[in-house]
Formats: sequence, structure tokens, C-alpha cells
Amino acid sequence: MKAPRQLSFIVLTSVYSEAQRAVLYADELAGGVGAHLLLLHANHGSFCDPHIFTGESWRPQELADAPGIKARLTQLAGQLRAPATVALLPHLLPAAARALTRQHRPALVVVERPAADAAPPDQVSLMLLELLRAVQLPLLLVPHTTAPAPPQRVLIAADSEPFALPPAIDGVKRLLHQLAPHVTIVHISGTEADENYARAKHAVELSGLTTGLPDVASRGYQYARPADGILAAIHDVGADLVLLLARPRSYLGEVFPHSVTAEVLRRSPVPVLIVPAAESTAAPRHEAHHAADNILV
Repeated sequence: MKAPRQLSFIVLTSVYSEAQRAVLYADELAGGVGAHLLLLHANHGSFCDPHIFTGESWRPQELADAPGIKARLTQLAGQLRAPATVALLPHLLPAAARALTRQHRPALVVVERPAADAAPPDQVSLMLLELLRAVQLPLLLVPHTTAPAPPQRVLIAADSEPFALPPAIDGVKRLLHQLAPHVTIVHISGTEADENYARAKHAVELSGLTTGLPDVASRGYQYARPADGILAAIHDVGADLVLLLARPRSYLGEVFPHSVTAEVLRRSPVPVLIVPAAESTAAPRHEAHHAADNILV
């Protein structure tokens, strides 16, 4: 039997320490599962502008020292626990992003969420929208205050509609199986609807996302605003990673900055993993569900 391909993560970073928290977190994650890291630096003209994390004042200094960027990132790569390489691109516009992910086939792309005074939260959400739209791969957003340690308690937020998982998330399933964290499936509803809670749990199980995981629980919460419910659940279950399922309507629509996904991205105290999902043909969609009962939009 052919051995599974080594997992790899692409980490968007810069040479400045303000943009390297995600690198340290990704290193701990990769070290626990034998994954490879690609430290990616993109220059100006990018929808994933590295200066969104360090502040515009750093731009002239970094561009003036372009020849030294690769050397400094290579030095950083040599200090990491996981094997790592460095790539520099003049920009990371959609075509370049798609080409890069086709070449490296990463399990996920890691991005740091900067402090609020470094970049407006909506700007970060829009950047992630463009990246998710371009590569359609799992994205991991790491708050700049996150301690570098593999997750031990994962919260999966799910609505009551069935969904399918594309092959692109096979790496995430491998990652979950190798880390074997405690997993809690959480459903947020604006009403007391036990049948929706049961459907949400069944939808996750049917997708195969938690198949084979040794420790899976489920809980339901009643909140008028789904994002508030997810944030409360993070605290309640002691989660150190949140997994959000993003259907195409979550990241292809123009209302993304006002969506539940974007609000959790802005406010979550722990890393958020956005996993692309597709509409499932396994069961009909329940049209009677309202937006307050759908955390994926």
C-alpha cells in the first residue's frame, strides 16, 4: 500500500516578529504530525499583503532590504521544529495563489490575525475572503496572542443542513486523526429545537469529518445571534481551536464581512479553521431554517 503523502502547511509571514506568531503555531502543529512548512512572503500588490500584519510604516524598510528577506526567513526556518522551506513571491494575487497551492498541495494555509490596531478586522476578513475564494482550501487564522501549542479541545460549529467535504480537506481529517483531540460538535439555534440539534450532529457524522475520532461529544445552545453562541461555547467547553464549515455562499457572496463566519474570525480568542464544504445531495435542504439557525453564512 502506498504511504500517505506528507502533510504540508503554507504559512503567510514576514521577516518581522509581529507577523511570526502564526509561524510558531504552525510549527507546533506540524511537529506533532510530521508535516512540512512553506514560509511564504509576498511583496506589495497583493491581496495578502504582509504589511497588513506589521503596519504600513514597515513597508519602505522591508522593500529597501528585499535581498535580505529570504536570508532572514531561511534563518527562521532553520530554527523551527518542523522541516521548513521559504518562498518569495512578488504578489499573491488569485492566479499566483492557485498556482502555488497546485504545486505544493497544502493541507491548509495559515494566516495570523493581527492586533486590532495593526489592521482593521474587516480588512482581514476581506483578505481571507479573497484567499478562500482563490484557493478553496482550509484556512487557519491564528490570533496574534495565541500560544504555540497543538490543539487539545476542538469545537466544530455546525448547522442542521447536510454537507459534503471536498477532497481538498483530506489533510484536515488526517490532522485531526493524528492529533486525536477531544471534539465537541456545537449547534446554535435561536429557538429550542431539539430536532435541529440532532440534524446538526448527524450532518457532521454523515460527512465523515469525525469518523474514527476517539472522543466526540455534542452540545446545543440557544442564542439569537449565532456568533455569540459560538463564542460562548468556546469558553464553555474550553476549546483551543474552532472549526467552521464554509459553504460557497459563505465566501462567494458580497456579504461576507457581515456573516457569522467573519464575526467569529474577528472575535474568536482561539485559532479558527475555516473548512470549505459543499451542499450535500444526501438529504433535502430544510428551507424553513432561518439565518439565525445557520452559522455558515
